[in-house]
Amino acid sequence: MAVPRTVLVFGDSLSAAFNMPIEQGWVQLLDHKLAESHAGQWRVVNASVSGETTAGGLARLPAALASQRPALVLIALGANDGLRGLQLPQMRANLMRMIELSRDGGAKVALIGIELPGNYGQAYRGRFRQVYTDLAEQFGIPLLPFLLEGIAEDLSSFQEDQIHPTAAAQPRIRDHVYTWLAPQLR
Repeated sequence: MAVPRTVLVFGDSLSAAFNMPIEQGWVQLLDHKLAESHAGQWRVVNASVSGETTAGGLARLPAALASQRPALVLIALGANDGLRGLQLPQMRANLMRMIELSRDGGAKVALIGIELPGNYGQAYRGRFRQVYTDLAEQFGIPLLPFLLEGIAEDLSSFQEDQIHPTAAAQPRIRDHVYTWLAPQLR
């Protein structure tokens, strides 16, 4: 049997199973789903860290690429940059460099975006969203525009902080990601 290829998920607390056992998070659930649906051809490695910004992710990425040798890197970072009001050109530059490093390491890359809360204002939220769209177009890579699509409006899907999804919401996130990801794994 062939050695499974690796999908490396590089994200923040939304992917790191914040405040729940790691086995309940969408990334681990995705690993199980891929094992079932793709006959063990893929494995998912979760390299997500709660609180991670794109700068932190960029600093950690070379070691993760060297140790995991992924076939596909899912970059799901930027939420903490946005929530902290960090400079969008720097966020864009960090994500761009992560895409380049992943490709240089022989991996395909896909980008997972996030939406900021409404209190950040339409102008900033629009510029934030545009970073993901522009990078996907520039590099010709797949983009899942909003990780939490389908649950964001349902307050019961979130922990008390109203930022992090509950364990009960994780299968819905997994299914959302899987529907988008599956065609890329063929």
